Amino acid sequence: MRSTIQLGRWFGVPIGLHYSWFVAAWLITLSLASEFALHNSGWGSATVWSLAVATALLFFVCIVLHELAHATVARLSGVPVRGITLFALGGIALIDKDAATPAREFWMAIAGPAASFVLGMACLALTSAARWVAPTAAVSALVTVLARLAYINVGLALFNLIPGFPLDGGRVLRSIVWAVTHDANRATRIAARAGQVVAFVFIVAGLYSLITRNDFGGLWIAVIGWFLLEGAQAYYVQAQLTTNLRGLRVADVMMRDCATVDAGTTLERFVNDQLLHFIGRCFAVTQNNHVVGLITPDDVKRIKRDRWNQTTVSQAMRPLRSLHPVKPSASVGDALALMGRENVNQLPVVSNSHLEGVVTRSYLVQALQLKNELQA
Repeated sequence: MRSTIQLGRWFGVPIGLHYSWFVAAWLITLSLASEFALHNSGWGSATVWSLAVATALLFFVCIVLHELAHATVARLSGVPVRGITLFALGGIALIDKDAATPAREFWMAIAGPAASFVLGMACLALTSAARWVAPTAAVSALVTVLARLAYINVGLALFNLIPGFPLDGGRVLRSIVWAVTHDANRATRIAARAGQVVAFVFIVAGLYSLITRNDFGGLWIAVIGWFLLEGAQAYYVQAQLTTNLRGLRVADVMMRDCATVDAGTTLERFVNDQLLHFIGRCFAVTQNNHVVGLITPDDVKRIKRDRWNQTTVSQAMRPLRSLHPVKPSASVGDALALMGRENVNQLPVVSNSHLEGVVTRSYLVQALQLKNELQA
């Protein structure tokens, strides 16, 4: 879930929007406007829509604060955080790796719901205080917004505490099972299975509400359930992969026979002389006997065909430093996680500034299949 629009940094953490956020923002604003108009018949359209937009924006600010709580605890625990993304179903803190201990996992997970609960209680206290002020139109509007934010934040905290991945409650469950069993992967599988059960309940309940009561909100619940199911299944597969690939190092599965191509070679010559003849191999780009990058068929296809004779390999390649190089001793599980995190299909394997080979998704899949066949 990557940001498409950057909103800057909050407390040093990059904040961004996924394009799907605009759909959620509109639906939430529309829902709030309908609710405000229904319960406040004396308000004009301008007031209703202004407060609906303000409440929706404050709601997303609360979500950012929820995710910032996760990010803050993660950073205090030594876990890197790449940013926070707001999307159609809320927000997500992009944390690079799992916590090192069950206790750290627990505090990272519980921080978000705790922040939402505190925000809800604060809004509730402000609502009570505002009601003591002489009643005016402005005070009435403030009370309405604060009361809604209190309800939303407490609901957000309780929802996220449901014990199943990928919700915060799933991580809490994982930390507890991890502490009891001393097996992080087993804990992940159990929390992921719980998440799948929760997701099925959401999907069935949402569709039942939609079909029997013609409730459009039921469709939204079903969509949330589908998202939870996808996330839970992804975590389960990841845990299985980690278990099956345990003990394997990058050096065991990397391709060592990388062909080389001079950085000054034109794409046309590279394609005709090398790429079409060795399409399955990786190509290291060299300059002055040093590897400076890698080039793949995808890199070539990004350049228009009529420019191949004017474009050099160095202009189309991906610089080595941008490809997230790993060491031969790195675990295959860590390499696979890095590929997923950075959305790349291959990683250069570097030792003492020398390219040892390349590890690719396809090679990892082959390694997994072979290991499963030998253990069957």
